[in-house]
Amino acid sequence: MSEQPALADHARQQLEPAAADAVRAYAAKTRAQADQFAAVLEDIATNGLPSVEDCTPWEELREAHLARLAAQRPAVA
Repeated sequence: MSEQPALADHARQQLEPAAADAVRAYAAKTRAQADQFAAVLEDIATNGLPSVEDCTPWEELREAHLARLAAQRPAVA
């Protein structure tokens, strides 16, 4: 993204301070996730793919993620 100010003929709407803070927090979280993903890719490029015995099947990962999502959501009657 550009660090240059917006063009004069296109006024930008300023965010409320709380909204700006939330956007910055989301950007930081997204940047951290991208850095973690890049580190994994760099490790694979350097050391190759892990052995099958060291990996978790995707079905187990999916079920664990679905369980986390279900725990976050209140039960529907």
